[in-house]
Amino acid sequence: MSRTDILSEIKEAESRADSIVAQAEADKKAAIAQARRDSAERVQKEAASERAAFEAALAQEQATLDKEKAEKLAKGEKEAASIGKSAEGKIKEVNDFLTREFERAIDASS
Repeated sequence: MSRTDILSEIKEAESRADSIVAQAEADKKAAIAQARRDSAERVQKEAASERAAFEAALAQEQATLDKEKAEKLAKGEKEAASIGKSAEGKIKEVNDFLTREFERAIDASS
């Protein structure tokens, strides 16, 4: 082989090497971009999953609290009704007592 042929082959080899390096750089950039997209997508999916789990737990806790509230309200209403019935029975007694005391005060002052 002549010197010109050798130099020509070296130039072709360098050209192919430059082409391979350029392609590798392009592939590297594409892989990094794809990895970033995949990462962002995973982060968004995980955030959505966490948000859904939080909302489900919150809804469950709210249901529990609503149930406890309803139970306590029912208990309070029952106690209030019981106190009301007890008070109704004593109203006549209190009226009679107040009337007697008022009459006694009037009799004492006369």
